[in-house]
Amino acid sequence: MIGKLFRKPEAVKPDGRVAVAALLVRVARTDGEYADAERAVIQDILTRRFGSADILAQAEALEQSAGDTVHLTKAIKDEIAHENRMAYLQDLWRVVLADDNRDFEEDGFMRLACNLLGMADRDSAGARQAVQAEAG
Repeated sequence: MIGKLFRKPEAVKPDGRVAVAALLVRVARTDGEYADAERAVIQDILTRRFGSADILAQAEALEQSAGDTVHLTKAIKDEIAHENRMAYLQDLWRVVLADDNRDFEEDGFMRLACNLLGMADRDSAGARQAVQAEAG
């Protein structure tokens, strides 16, 4: 009985769409700033991917409450097939590059997120290069 009183509550698995959005918010906040340009790119991504950016407030709250990035990427991996994750890496890079200021914290976060999503560093490099090429 006493063990039940002190047992840690089960973590609620976030919705995959909200987890995707929260990961985008997390990469935007990695450098200590959440620039308007980054937020606008996230809204555009959510509208393109999900038809609406109405989950952004939920995603911002989830990002703040999620203790670690593993929690977010686990929900994403459960929802998104491996072959479709490259597009999400590109979205993450769109956010990183949105404010024209790429720094070592963002690069480190991208290495971590890429690994946690089951992707290789070369996949992340390819995603970054694709985003840079489309931006001109």
